[in-house]
Amino acid sequence: MGVVGYFTAEIGLWSELHTYSGGLGVLAGDHVKSAADAEIPLVGVTLVYRKGYGRQHLDKDGVQTETYRDLDPAQHMQDTGMEISLPLDGGELWAKVWRADITGVSGHVVPVYFLDTFHPKNSEKHLELGLTLYGGDDWVRIRQEYLLGVGGLRLLDKLGLEVDGLHLNEGHCTFALLEMLGKGWSREQLAKRVLFTTHTPVPAGHDRFEWEAVEEVLGDLLPADAKQLVIDAGDPEEGRRISMSHLAVALSGPVNAVSNLNAWVASSMFADHHIAPITNGVHHITWTSPMMADLFDKQLPGWREDPTKLAHAGKIPTEDLAGARDVARKVLRELVLTSTGVKLDKSRLTIGFARRFATYKRANLVFSDLERLREIGAGKIQFVFSGKAHPRDEGGKALIKSIFDSAKDLEEEIPVAFLEDYSMATGLAMTGGVDIWLNNPIRPMEASGTSGMKAAMNGVPNCSILDGWWPEGCEHGVNGWAIGEADDERDDVRDAKNVLDVIENEVLPAWDEGDEKWCEIMRASIATSARFTGARMISDYLRFYDSFE
Repeated sequence: MGVVGYFTAEIGLWSELHTYSGGLGVLAGDHVKSAADAEIPLVGVTLVYRKGYGRQHLDKDGVQTETYRDLDPAQHMQDTGMEISLPLDGGELWAKVWRADITGVSGHVVPVYFLDTFHPKNSEKHLELGLTLYGGDDWVRIRQEYLLGVGGLRLLDKLGLEVDGLHLNEGHCTFALLEMLGKGWSREQLAKRVLFTTHTPVPAGHDRFEWEAVEEVLGDLLPADAKQLVIDAGDPEEGRRISMSHLAVALSGPVNAVSNLNAWVASSMFADHHIAPITNGVHHITWTSPMMADLFDKQLPGWREDPTKLAHAGKIPTEDLAGARDVARKVLRELVLTSTGVKLDKSRLTIGFARRFATYKRANLVFSDLERLREIGAGKIQFVFSGKAHPRDEGGKALIKSIFDSAKDLEEEIPVAFLEDYSMATGLAMTGGVDIWLNNPIRPMEASGTSGMKAAMNGVPNCSILDGWWPEGCEHGVNGWAIGEADDERDDVRDAKNVLDVIENEVLPAWDEGDEKWCEIMRASIATSARFTGARMISDYLRFYDSFE
């Protein structure tokens, strides 16, 4: 197999390199790490954002504001000394090229190249293209995606790499397909050599730009029939604007979604296109807490090289598992106390909720009936939340504030902590240190939900709406709990009641039985996670990579 070019607008390789906003970017990081473990000749291409995504600040009332940190690429990756240029706006757009090497368990290296517009030959406007992830207006976003897609392909050419095929992680990378056509690939060749992954089950979540604005940047690279391609791919706007995802689907070969349910949802968005399901997985070495990793080293030797060994978690002794979990729980309690001043109780069930604060994820659903929550949980449960709202998402910001409001109402009976500025490091501390992982989105709007996989891997049972990956993993009462039924449509009142019903009638009774019962559930959770690793995910993608012609 020749080289596969993996294109992504964001990537989470490690916590301090803040070129990611959430699940999409962290998934991209897990993808390249898993490819390195599997010794796949993958090459990653992305962009540098000198101000990142935005650092979250929360005041005492939960009002979110953002600042932007300066990112020095030299602290995180190597300067290749290379540069590329593209025609743009009557002149040239220049980009420096940085490289981060991801080394797999056997020593195989997958390089990830970052294009950086902080180049002395660039105009002030072009310098700004490298400032923020998803932070600019359409003028900025179109040019960022032009640099990623067109510039990324030209970089691979400059590196002298013979590319067998491309894997595009969402529609931000679509312009790479137009560059391939411009290089002489036929559409038939594109269809055999490009895999497109769609994550977003909401039409509004896909990039759409005005045709004139795109033509201004792309010129002759934009096919004459591009609008018809978008229409034929099922665009609900019928080509009024360019939908990047629909154009990608029209020109790619295979298209995949990131869970079985997500594939079903995506099939209704893209006319007459089969959407293959490849459920996401998480990089097991990255997302196992140090305490649990030590336990697995002793009880499941070889799990780092072969994470299917996690399926044998049933053999882990109760005393050893409970001991490792107690240390991980203590680490989280100390982090919460230091960061928020909220003191968590060792004996209480800690419920965790951390993800992007989009309104469809309904972060405050569990607080819909505070009186009943008090009756159920006073003296028994506590909550830890974390997550950012997009700087322009007022609805998401209002959700965060509502969590703070509920925390004040409950503070005498039920501690509620909110960890500021959610990051990969915070995510590891939480998925390793809470007792159950709560997830209650509007079904079927959760594409996959990889945070739940990370929790499961750390012995933390999921308590979730049957959305994303959870319908594939849930064994109710065995490895976690389902909230509601598999075919439930949105009903906030019913769902809020179901959340409290499950906590009261199933989760707390199991918790109250003590270590023997709870460790039985934790072992089942860990065993389930063996099916949701990056190693399994990359083996699924390998079938497509091997088919590139």
